[in-house]
Amino acid sequence: MTMSAAPPSPSSKLRRMKVPRLTGRALTAARLAAEAPGSSAALREVMKRSLGIDRLASLPDAFRDDVPAEARPLQAAPPRRWEDAGLGAPPVRDWPRPSVAYAAAYRKGATTPLRVAERALSALEALAAERPCMNIAVATSREATLRDADASTARHAAGRPRGLLDGVPLLVKDEFDVEGLPTTLGSPCGPQPPAPRDAAVVARLRQAGAVFLCKTVLTEWGMSPIGNSVHQRMPHNPHNKERAAGGSSTGSAVGVALGLAPLAASGDGGGSIRAPAALNGVFGIKPTFGRVSRAGDGFKGSVAHAGPIASSTADLARFLDAVASEPDPDDDLTAWAPPPPPGGFGARLGAGVRGLRIGVDEAEWRDASTPVASVCWGALRALEREGATLVDVTIPLARHAASIGYLVIGPESLAAFQRAWREQRDLISEDLRVTFSLLSGVTALEQIDAARLRAGMRREVARALAGVDVLALPTTAITAPPYAQAEEGRAFLDPVALDGMCRFAFLGNLTGLPAGTAPVGVDAERLPIGLQILGDAWDEAAVLAVLAHLERSELASARRPPGAIDLLEVPEPVEPEERSR
Repeated sequence: MTMSAAPPSPSSKLRRMKVPRLTGRALTAARLAAEAPGSSAALREVMKRSLGIDRLASLPDAFRDDVPAEARPLQAAPPRRWEDAGLGAPPVRDWPRPSVAYAAAYRKGATTPLRVAERALSALEALAAERPCMNIAVATSREATLRDADASTARHAAGRPRGLLDGVPLLVKDEFDVEGLPTTLGSPCGPQPPAPRDAAVVARLRQAGAVFLCKTVLTEWGMSPIGNSVHQRMPHNPHNKERAAGGSSTGSAVGVALGLAPLAASGDGGGSIRAPAALNGVFGIKPTFGRVSRAGDGFKGSVAHAGPIASSTADLARFLDAVASEPDPDDDLTAWAPPPPPGGFGARLGAGVRGLRIGVDEAEWRDASTPVASVCWGALRALEREGATLVDVTIPLARHAASIGYLVIGPESLAAFQRAWREQRDLISEDLRVTFSLLSGVTALEQIDAARLRAGMRREVARALAGVDVLALPTTAITAPPYAQAEEGRAFLDPVALDGMCRFAFLGNLTGLPAGTAPVGVDAERLPIGLQILGDAWDEAAVLAVLAHLERSELASARRPPGAIDLLEVPEPVEPEERSR
């Protein structure tokens, strides 16, 4: 594959953006204009130009396809298995603490799940008091946490733990039901009664012995990928507290990055797992659409996926092993999923990359900022030296994925919350009122055309994946955008940052294909950068294999941020047999 040695230049699309960050009186004026019949159309056209939506109608008809009757992901080819190098799982490092480190500490009696839970609960309180804000929790149930931890402690004392997740702290994004706690979806709009039972994801993780720690903050109805909200106390980026932590799984990513838990149950409707994982320097994966049950998940639609944010690739696999190993009768979409690979989702963590074919659409990468592109290219070149082959692919519609996504995700969200939009509008933040006002003017023709373009893009991506094992893209086009302490609790609308977060994320959501992110470096300001690996339908194992090799080769690692919390008081070496699990 022939490529230029220099990284691509910053995106012309990002440079052409003209709408600045709006806050305060400017945002109020924009909201009034958006909600006024006489001016809403003009503002809508400005936003369409800013987000590239205005160009969709002029795309060639050949880019379109018939709208499918269902959102089942297209599988490009039977899974191809490159030669397995048998390298084993990536080595366990001192930071961040993975689940095997907790298991080893419990086995040796260095600590107990109960003591870890007590320390974690105290840490949550301390984080809530920090300034700038580093709060990650919206709801806790101390009684439930200590009950689960006590039961896990008893199992470990009896020598009968349920597995490597037994006693491990678990963060749960506030889109999933947790028995006895309300599910707010980041919004004050109600009613919000206590959930009568756990969501399927939470129930299965608890069954594996994980100890629920808290429900984590997210942006309002998951609509902001930046990480700000007027309704919840949102944390800053732990690597730089003048920067945002990304969204919508904001609290989950920050909690994992700070060491509060090795894994978090999260959701991704437009990059909401991958973007905050990348900005906070940890790992995440959006599984194939239909792989993980959404029973008890407040977000539905055709793009929302449940999945993990974690401290390591191995913990991503363990999460999927716990929640996605069999269909859920309460979610018909899981009937699409084939069985997990023999040996579980982590069966190929030691496969290496020799013989792996990585598809790269070089034109796509030009929309990444220079620091992001440079770091991600460096990781790909290193994989090439390890035996992978970079293959030139062309996916013309990929550059329009974000624009198409705005016309798919936005109207689906507005429809899902239309009652609150009609009856509780005064409770909705000004930035989201602008967004929903503009979305309410999207025509049926625009939505159907976006659906046809989405179908065409699914076809293009399947063709590309027919000749390669995975595709590689940056996770985000930019690093963490500014988020000052003075902006806490204030609404703002930032189309430039919005598009920078979503530019490379929507391709995975619109196709339903598995996509993971690994922290492969930092920019000049030490802000983390993520490399995204996208695989064929149901081939999470291939995605995880690449992430694992990045981690094994020390091309990807989660750096310890200032203020990190080590819940295991005394570092405990992990025995060799633990490393291969």
